Amino acid sequence: MGKQYAEFAYLYDRLMEEVDYRHWCSFIEELLPNIKKSQVILELACGTGNLTLALAERGYKIIGVDISEDMLAVAKDKLFGFGYDDILLIQQDIVNLEINGFFDNILCACDGINYIIDTNDLIKMFKKVKNHLSEGGTFLFDISSLYKLKNTIGNNTFGENLGDLCYLWENYFDDENMLVEMDIAFFMQEGSLYRKYEEQHIQRAYSEKEIMEALKLAGFNKVIVYGDFKKKPPTNESERLFFMCSGD
Repeated sequence: MGKQYAEFAYLYDRLMEEVDYRHWCSFIEELLPNIKKSQVILELACGTGNLTLALAERGYKIIGVDISEDMLAVAKDKLFGFGYDDILLIQQDIVNLEINGFFDNILCACDGINYIIDTNDLIKMFKKVKNHLSEGGTFLFDISSLYKLKNTIGNNTFGENLGDLCYLWENYFDDENMLVEMDIAFFMQEGSLYRKYEEQHIQRAYSEKEIMEALKLAGFNKVIVYGDFKKKPPTNESERLFFMCSGD
């Protein structure tokens, strides 16, 4: 993950304007009815802090972890701008998570899991989370589904003109390794000219079965799966899967 967000970090929020993080936050609260504002939430792969901010606005205490220094810099500025200068942000690879303490609730949202390409690394990360989860705590994460990455993203190309910012997003799906390569070119207006930025991202398309097997190997035996922001089991065409894992 690290360098993938180097220049992309400062353009990320523009591309994610359509995402309703407050709705995302509401769904988290719906799935975690016993979540307490006195408890500290550990948010993994927090990125530029959009969900972090939504949680903070509702009175939750958060520690954010992300591998990208650039993303965390954006998150810090954003949170400070809204008056949340006391939120701890830690630069760390979540596969090698090392943090003091135990947490009643650990979150990993918005494709953070999809960026873990290797299955062994995924199991390692799940074990790290299990080791930092309080007894009876909950690990809640979501992924872009295999269906979404293979069919909706697939080998398709997307683009949009946002006025001072244009982008072209080309995707290539590798059926053999279940990976999608995303090549993104940005054109940011600077005066009468446009500056070009390029990024490449690679995400792993995991099936629900693969995730469940990895969780079991990491010691998570109680897991509930939901699809597409509904408290219902996912369908074959669900584009986002939510996994609620008990620390028992």
